[in-house]
Amino acid sequence: MAADPDIAGRREGDGPLRAAILACVLIVCFVILAHLAALFWLSLADGSPGATALTYGWRNYAEVFSDSRTVDVLWNTAGFATLSLLVALGFGLPAAWLAERTDLPGKTFLFTMMTIGMLIPGFSAAMGWLFLLHPRIGIVNTWLVGGFGLRQPPFNIASVGGMAWVQGLNMAPLAFIMTAAVFRALDPALEEAAQMSGAGPATTIRRVALPLAWPGVLAAAIYVFTIGFAAFDIPAIIGWSNRIFTFSTYVYLLLSPQDVLPRYGVAAALSVVVVAIAAALSWWYGAMQERSRRFAVITGRAYRPALSRLGGKVWPAWLFLGFYFLMAKILPILLLVWSSLLPFFQPPSLRALSFVSTKHYASLPWDLALTGARNTAVLMILTPTLALAVATGFSWTLLRTGNPFRKFFDFVAFLPHAIPSVVFGVAALLIALYVLQNMAPIYGTIWLLLLVFFIARLSYATRMTNSALIQIHPELEESARMSGAGLGQVLSRVLAPLLSPTLIYAWLWIALLVFRELTLAVILSSGGNVTLPVVIWSLWLGGGLGQASALAVAMLAVMAPIMALYWIVARRRGFMAST
Repeated sequence: MAADPDIAGRREGDGPLRAAILACVLIVCFVILAHLAALFWLSLADGSPGATALTYGWRNYAEVFSDSRTVDVLWNTAGFATLSLLVALGFGLPAAWLAERTDLPGKTFLFTMMTIGMLIPGFSAAMGWLFLLHPRIGIVNTWLVGGFGLRQPPFNIASVGGMAWVQGLNMAPLAFIMTAAVFRALDPALEEAAQMSGAGPATTIRRVALPLAWPGVLAAAIYVFTIGFAAFDIPAIIGWSNRIFTFSTYVYLLLSPQDVLPRYGVAAALSVVVVAIAAALSWWYGAMQERSRRFAVITGRAYRPALSRLGGKVWPAWLFLGFYFLMAKILPILLLVWSSLLPFFQPPSLRALSFVSTKHYASLPWDLALTGARNTAVLMILTPTLALAVATGFSWTLLRTGNPFRKFFDFVAFLPHAIPSVVFGVAALLIALYVLQNMAPIYGTIWLLLLVFFIARLSYATRMTNSALIQIHPELEESARMSGAGLGQVLSRVLAPLLSPTLIYAWLWIALLVFRELTLAVILSSGGNVTLPVVIWSLWLGGGLGQASALAVAMLAVMAPIMALYWIVARRRGFMAST
């Protein structure tokens, strides 16, 4: 007999707790939707939103679409996101194929490096690549110009293509994780049938495997493109000094101009335009995921993975992977360390070694850095805790109750995943300045950052708790009910222990993402609520390249034990491949 959709049952003592969970879900849904509504409202405001006599119209939208800079920004953003996607897939797809469809040795190391690579801040790699390929001080350009007598440096990382190269390297681990799951699910029976019909390995991949994987790969590509469209850290580090703006950096310029008043209305209007673009991409992403189900070919007991033998191609495969690891993380971070030890940046040489010192570390603005570290630590603790607690309420409402609006609640929780987080940052800034300033003055406080960080991570948190709760059969809760347990005891003594492995893993992951977050922090930070990445960005923007490098290295050193803990937990809980 099918269980009642409201398997938690209804008892007299459950009412207050049920009401509290539902109230929490409703409040969070209201907060998310209020951000988008406020953004649209302020985009229509003609003049300063704080004016007493405020008129409304389409002036901000007219300015957005008539300003040639906006066209340039959107064109730069589209080119940056597209090229980033191509680089990410160029490295991520072959790596995923090697990990899931071949007998490549050392897969545990590959999965570990890719997973940890997702957590290393993008701005750290961007700083390293500037030292490598900057047209004036870049090591490669300096050597080539001096060695071959070139009039101009052959490479320029400070371009849309250069930024996309770094962003693509940074996003390749995400492309790897998403497409590895696609390749893992392919039934090898069709490939074996193609080979028995005379098709070679290349033909089999081109004519059988890739068409089957295409919907899943395209869904991953749309997701990576969306992230590239909203990226801030790499375009800010590389493109800012050369006045190459993408969507996020241009919005930051509108909100924090140096010589004129902030243009909040234009920033809001541009954000609304991007919301529309993100909605279209999200619909396409959902359509691709739905379409991918039509290509399901796994038949249960008949499914038996068959791995392609690499033979002598093992070494070329690892040379390819080693080249990626060298380009994406190792070389940029080594150059970052080198820069932090020099009074001014210069290529490695015996002469340069005489200038090596730790002066930049000693001269860091430690008071500001410690303030940023303290704020970052608070956000690292509170954001995942709050996000996962609320996400559990969302998942319980969706999967364990018959609430008629439960799918709508889940849709709202998914919105921060579909819409660039910088949009929510702009909305939160405007709400804090012009709606809540008299009632709840949170502008300039860490609580504003906590609010937006929580919204940005809620989608991931609910995906994790949804997946975990689906795997827990309702009969366990029904048994507890039959034994006289109330709802509170069911949640605390049955669900909480069973959900704890997923919650611990997700908590560490979200905490690490908060630790490296620059996009939201730089939009919402002021003197009293700076975070560690914002301090690094401020030093870099002010021309203190050596100090910024030193603080970035210190930040990576602090991240190392946290990433090690995450790796241990992920391996023990089975979230990381061990084959």
